[in-house]
Amino acid sequence: MSYRAPVEEMAFTLRHVAGLDAVLAQNGAEIGPDDAGAILEEAGRFAGNVIAPLNRVGDRHGTPFSDGTVTTAPGWRDAYRAFVEGGWNGVLAAPDHGGQGLPHLIAAACTEMWNGANLAFGLCPLLTAGGIEALAAHGSDGLKGRYLEKLVSGEWTATMNLTEPQAGSDLSALRTRAEPRGDGSYRITGAKIYITYGEHDLADNICHLVLARLKDAPAGTRGISLFLVPKVLPDGTRNDLRCSGIEHKLGIHASPTCSMAFGDGGGATGWLIGEENRGLACMFTMMNSARLNVGLQGVGVAEAAYQKALDYARERRQGRAPGAPEPVSAIVAHADVQRMLLTMKAYTAASRGICYLTAQALDAAHGPEGKAAHDRASLLTPVAKAFSTDIANEVTSLGVQVHGGMGFVEETGAAQLMRDARILGIYEGTNGIQAIDLVTRKLPLADGATVGAQIASMRRVAEGLLKDGAPGFGHAAPRLREGIGSLDRATSFLLKALGSNRPQAALPGAAPYLRLFGLVQGAACLATAGLAASAALKAGETDPAHAARIALARFFAENLLPAAGGLEQAILSGGDFADDPAFALAG
Repeated sequence: MSYRAPVEEMAFTLRHVAGLDAVLAQNGAEIGPDDAGAILEEAGRFAGNVIAPLNRVGDRHGTPFSDGTVTTAPGWRDAYRAFVEGGWNGVLAAPDHGGQGLPHLIAAACTEMWNGANLAFGLCPLLTAGGIEALAAHGSDGLKGRYLEKLVSGEWTATMNLTEPQAGSDLSALRTRAEPRGDGSYRITGAKIYITYGEHDLADNICHLVLARLKDAPAGTRGISLFLVPKVLPDGTRNDLRCSGIEHKLGIHASPTCSMAFGDGGGATGWLIGEENRGLACMFTMMNSARLNVGLQGVGVAEAAYQKALDYARERRQGRAPGAPEPVSAIVAHADVQRMLLTMKAYTAASRGICYLTAQALDAAHGPEGKAAHDRASLLTPVAKAFSTDIANEVTSLGVQVHGGMGFVEETGAAQLMRDARILGIYEGTNGIQAIDLVTRKLPLADGATVGAQIASMRRVAEGLLKDGAPGFGHAAPRLREGIGSLDRATSFLLKALGSNRPQAALPGAAPYLRLFGLVQGAACLATAGLAASAALKAGETDPAHAARIALARFFAENLLPAAGGLEQAILSGGDFADDPAFALAG
């Protein structure tokens, strides 16, 4: 089985959960909902027919490295060329630079497909998209004129160069240096690690976005600048940079993860993006986009794991299910396998809804909502990244479990999905960092009004369930109200702790809080989809997918959302252990 993009479900979520029609109308887009559907259909075909068949090939081949050169897997270059020629690299980019200028919502759905089909392949355009966004927002006219069009087309690719051997998530400790040359360029010297697609044979040029320090720059993150350092200089000569090695990893074997050396021969040439000592602000333009995209990677790989597990469960016969007429049943008929499959499907759909809501907020930030929508996107981004990637790890693990012993064998491909997914909660800011960001920086936005408005929107969904009254929803309405209550109380507790300068009371509960937020927001997304499905059924539609959407909303609310109460208690008492010497780690 290869990946099949769930286009119908994605389109339904885009329209009825994330409000695609309103986004298209607000942005004055030249396309309508039907056009958007056609784009998704074509993207789904490309993902399933071109990218997905290379997933196992890439996992087995890896990225051979010799004399500074990385060779991608067989078929990779042809697939990338087809990707570029199809215009898929520029879905989100502005038409002024050769892009299609489509909304974030449509780009989000495409990103999910690329990464569901082949996570290692999808990483390359993901990094390029972030580079395009950072350069378009902060680059000089000269840099934009020289590099943007080729990045948007995909003829060239981009990377992010943050991490150094001595500085992981702590960017204040980076040592890479930049020195003005006197001609508008800078001499860059230093080393970076964990650089995704830092070297490859898919494109003729790689534009590295590199964080570095100028001499006498302020200490810490206030003294970091951002530079564009291309592999090939404008005159066609090779820049003084090289890939010094590649990592041998648990997963994403077909994606080269490189160590990069800048300036072995006296200094690589780079150009400043934005202002000196303001590089972190520029990089965050790229990182925030990348964090949503990593959340979408989580959705994609979870969807792939669910599809693989469902297909296997329908084929594998083992034991006799209660009441089954045949002596040996397909394992999909067994209750515990059904529970696992429903859990996989529900978590994946909930994560999809959260990511699409985040993309919608990014689109709305360019319309009348402006600052309020921008703050909503800021609030939802760490949830989209961390919740969706945690879910990816859980769903892919369940996928192995559904396969039983065959899941532990590489032959089925279930193990690869679990291996590939493991990085998602680590890169682009670990999920622990996302939780801290959510609690300490995003909850206080607008003095708590942003999170308050988001909780209020969830309450309106719960009220809609009560008014609908369809028996198929079961106890979804009271369970959602209870979950919202837990989220509201936990939010108030954390805001009060932060407001009284007691971070030690708030930070231990950061990770449980992000999980709580994701569970409740995910339940609200599924309930919203269920309400739209219920309305369609009442209007006379007969699509069986509508009943399935109602059932999924009920399953999530009744079987997964009850964890909210325990998470609330963990948050409220989370600070208690921090000062208790009984919990101190032995030295």
